[in-house]
Amino acid sequence: MFLYHGSTVEIKEIDLSLSKPNKDFGRGFYLSNNFEQAYEMATYKAGLFGAEPYVTKFEFDENLLENGSLKVLSFPGYSREWADFVFKNRSQENQDCPHSYDIVTGPIANDRVGAQIRRLVEGDISFDTFLERLKYMKGVTFQYFFGTEKAIQTLVNKGLCHE
Repeated sequence: MFLYHGSTVEIKEIDLSLSKPNKDFGRGFYLSNNFEQAYEMATYKAGLFGAEPYVTKFEFDENLLENGSLKVLSFPGYSREWADFVFKNRSQENQDCPHSYDIVTGPIANDRVGAQIRRLVEGDISFDTFLERLKYMKGVTFQYFFGTEKAIQTLVNKGLCHE
């Protein structure tokens, strides 16, 4: 399968130390199986930083998600377990990844996650309301998190993508 990463630079080599903390599935490298989604992310980031959007294409053997060679966690859709996992990753004080999964797959959370976490922690909303508000407004859109060097080694860089 092909996976795409949207950014303001072409990714020639993945460096996990450059990953930002407190993301949906933790500190790691994120990809999409949808080119348009990756391009939207690249365009958004480019607008923030006054840069050009780039989408780098990677090939990944999806059989690795099930053959047991990697520690994988998959969320097939929005659920209480998914929301709890996102909450734990997004609210980590030490900013390190709070789990040991090589790869995590599942839905993208709404862009306003931080505000929803604050409301949940302060007791302004219930966990069920938190879950509903985390759902991405554009429908279910999946992401692929690669959080370890072992996982990164499974990605084959195919260069810039102009689909």
